[in-house]
Amino acid sequence: MKKIAFLSLFACCVITTAQSQQHLIDSITKELKGTMSDTNRAVSMMRLAIDYELVDTAKSRQAYQDAIRFAKSKKLNYNLGRIYQNMAFLYSNSARYEEAIAILDTAIQHYQQSDHPRAPKMLANAYNDIGNKYKEINETETAVEYYLKGITLLEQAALPADLVTPYCNIANTFGDIGDPKRQNEYAYKALAAAKKTGLGQKIFMACFTLANAYVHTQQNNLVMAKKYMDTAGIYFDEKGLINSPDIQVSYYLVRAQVYRQLEQFDSAEFYFKKCYSVAETYNYSYGKAESQLQLGGVSIQQKKYAEAEKYLQGGIRLADSIGYFNMLDEGYRYMADVYAATGRYKEAYEYHQKYKDVSDSVTSLDARKYITDLEKKYETSKKDKQLLLQETQLQKRKNLIYLLIGAAAALLLFSFLAYRNYQQKKKLQQQRINELETLQQLTATEAILKGEEQERTRLAKDLHDGLGGMLSGIKFSFQTMKGNMIMTPDNQQAFERSMDMIDSSIKEMRRVAHNMMPEALVRFGLNTALKDFCNDINQSGALQINYQSIGLENESVEQTTAVNIYRIVQELINNTLKHAAARTAIVQVSKKGDSFSITVEDDGKGFDPQLLKSTKGIGWTNIQSRVEYMKGSIDVQSEPGKGVSVHVELG
Repeated sequence: MKKIAFLSLFACCVITTAQSQQHLIDSITKELKGTMSDTNRAVSMMRLAIDYELVDTAKSRQAYQDAIRFAKSKKLNYNLGRIYQNMAFLYSNSARYEEAIAILDTAIQHYQQSDHPRAPKMLANAYNDIGNKYKEINETETAVEYYLKGITLLEQAALPADLVTPYCNIANTFGDIGDPKRQNEYAYKALAAAKKTGLGQKIFMACFTLANAYVHTQQNNLVMAKKYMDTAGIYFDEKGLINSPDIQVSYYLVRAQVYRQLEQFDSAEFYFKKCYSVAETYNYSYGKAESQLQLGGVSIQQKKYAEAEKYLQGGIRLADSIGYFNMLDEGYRYMADVYAATGRYKEAYEYHQKYKDVSDSVTSLDARKYITDLEKKYETSKKDKQLLLQETQLQKRKNLIYLLIGAAAALLLFSFLAYRNYQQKKKLQQQRINELETLQQLTATEAILKGEEQERTRLAKDLHDGLGGMLSGIKFSFQTMKGNMIMTPDNQQAFERSMDMIDSSIKEMRRVAHNMMPEALVRFGLNTALKDFCNDINQSGALQINYQSIGLENESVEQTTAVNIYRIVQELINNTLKHAAARTAIVQVSKKGDSFSITVEDDGKGFDPQLLKSTKGIGWTNIQSRVEYMKGSIDVQSEPGKGVSVHVELG
């Protein structure tokens, strides 16, 4: 069955009678004659265009253009985004996906220019819708890229209700490329998000997606498919809940497929016909074509070949006229089955060839056996006829047999090449998807690291400017008091001790503020900051550090890179101070081109590096996060009693 995709906006396809639809149009037209704000007028003009979709597409298109002109004149970017996003459905419903993509691109641009509080949410929904359109034209990699863009925005905003739709769509996409593990992963994510919302429509979508997964990718688990389809049906049947022809068509198709797999053909036929009825009412080309093709398949299973041929001819004709090539392969295959079952082997062979020409799927062993059997039947039929002819025609029959054998060999070669091409394409798609998910993780890590450094800077300034100022003021006050007071020797001694404690507090506060965000790093750069850090440790007497730098003199290092390198060295030295019981250490930092190399060694007690695999320490985790963010690598060499050597490569 053709791929399923959910729209972000369900209000665009409200099911009403022609009379009630006209009533809505008249009501909005009257409303537009009154006085209202620019924003409300733009919304009403968009609603009028939406309501015209089911009555007169030409008037709908004109109403959209009127709404666009008005919103542009008032510079209403958010409303322009909504108008374009809804307008795209008008084109996608007629399988004009390239035009729909261009319109959605325009909607995205207006959302990005808008400061409306709902603009990020609608931008994420637009990414989901444009992913659906790329999925329709079989550009799976691009579809997944847009789904992930929308999911990233919605996850950051913590909007479970809006996450259900893109989760469902990306789950169905993974099913299309044969990745059931990730298909189930995202389908269950959709169900978890839907349950949080408590909304029947969202629970329906998630259960429906799981049912689709179990019926198409796990055909030995029809019990689970029926369970989730029945659960979806509870919410589907609620009055006024599901009001999109696209959703109705998809629901009836999958429900029919469940019954078909269970060999309950009467129920399957009933729901396929309901699908066709809805699609015909709203002139939904995909629904009409797909339901006819599937009715043909059910009729074949019931051996009603004349009825199957009628359904298939209608479905193939419609799919071919609109360019639904991902349906045609199934239609051609079904038609080949009909002709083969009725003894018309030449026509069966021709349709099987058509099926091979449009099919992007791998030719399975069963398909190879099928075409071999088909060729044998066709060959046998030819031989039976040739036995009735004169002896002179025997040579022609032999030539035909040789031709068929050659065609079979060529077909097998073509199948092998197609299989290899498909595997390569699938591998590239999977690699691209993995890269997108890795990019999503790196973006999140970058946000965490930047937030951490911003908080360190804020706290350092608060300590230095706030607490430092207060302590200095207290010291000044005590000094003033001392000049105006006569104290005994004991009081004089206690006073001096208090002043020493205040001086120590000021020094400790400055040391803490300096460690949180060294002033030297901001003012003088990485090399100076690292020298100061090592000198401070040396002066404390806790550890003697030999600092060496190569290629950093007079070099300006980008701020984010400098902070990350400084923090890595700082964490490594802190680990040495805490755990190594070392006397001396070496810190070496070098720069060559855009790459950095960091080496930290000590003469401490050492440890088993395997222990790092199970450690959950914050310091080591921070080091790993920064190295991964900068696309680097880290190597730890150590043995008990032989010190530690850590080498980090960045860039």
